[in-house]
Amino acid sequence: MMKSTSLDQYRLLGRSGLRVSPLALGTMTFGSEWGWGADKAEAKRIFDAYVDRGGNFIDTAVNYTNGSAEKILGGFIKDKRDRIVLSTKFTMAREQGNPNSGGNHRFNLVRSVEASLRQLDTDRIDLLHVHAWDFTTTPEEVMRALDDLVRAGKILYVAICNTPAWRVAQMQTIADLRGWSPFVALQIEYSLVERSVEHELIPMARALGLAVLPWSPLGGGILSGKYSRADLSDENVADVSPTRKGVIASTGRLTGRALNIADVVGEIAEELGATSSQAALAWTLLNPAVVSPIVGARTVAQAEDNFGALAIAFTHEQLERLDNASAQAPIFPERFMGRPMAQQLMFGGATVPGRRA
Repeated sequence: MMKSTSLDQYRLLGRSGLRVSPLALGTMTFGSEWGWGADKAEAKRIFDAYVDRGGNFIDTAVNYTNGSAEKILGGFIKDKRDRIVLSTKFTMAREQGNPNSGGNHRFNLVRSVEASLRQLDTDRIDLLHVHAWDFTTTPEEVMRALDDLVRAGKILYVAICNTPAWRVAQMQTIADLRGWSPFVALQIEYSLVERSVEHELIPMARALGLAVLPWSPLGGGILSGKYSRADLSDENVADVSPTRKGVIASTGRLTGRALNIADVVGEIAEELGATSSQAALAWTLLNPAVVSPIVGARTVAQAEDNFGALAIAFTHEQLERLDNASAQAPIFPERFMGRPMAQQLMFGGATVPGRRA
């Protein structure tokens, strides 16, 4: 994939013909209901900074800041709706004590889409994600219900997040065999502190035509250099923490290893004359499966800093240092099949190049 150097150098979204910016604007920070977001005025400045540079891909969810994110965003896009690729998500529960207010089943899907359309004040959702796999609904129910909403014109494309690779592959195969709308994107956590998705999810996405949209490409802010060893915590609360530090701690990402990786990112960023955030974001864009990392900001200064990641160019030596600091050991079956004995048994001593997609 050719490197994009500005927000108006667009990329195709997976197997679709939809054109999107090389960075998507995330809106989980739009609204202060969760205790750490941007108010409406600052959110507008962030939105304008993105759109004025040619950005067209905006990501939200029905439950972000208890619905405020969609309501705020709906007002911002009103006069430029057809220039914006609007992405939202369903799955997460929106009413405590009501088990059907969350999940992937048709009942919640329809209710969530109707809620999003009202909150966004629009007649369609351009890209709807299954926000996470609920481990209860059948794949057939999900894919058929999504296809029905595509046929009804309420959503145009479908995507999925936070789901095991084998399940995504199963659902994509069902859609292809039945002639239902396939997934065109896969939203997953991916950064220098979360590379386990390189084992199965990213290769699957390349093979099945899904654009990878990394969320938390800065590792929840860890890779920006904002945390130190004094911030290490074993906090693991069920509710959304009222502080960003609490949110990151509860995800399990705030570890000594992650801080070691952040140190290397900081060293390389200094060499490049860039910020740590720019270097960390630029690294995710080097993966050929990645189309558009999702950047979230609480201030316009943070947003503008993130946009600068598109201009970063690493040396080979710098990439090696980042890889040495963050690479994970292979897992089975790659761990076994990559060994000399297994390769000898597979290819009889000949050299045969692998197929990556």
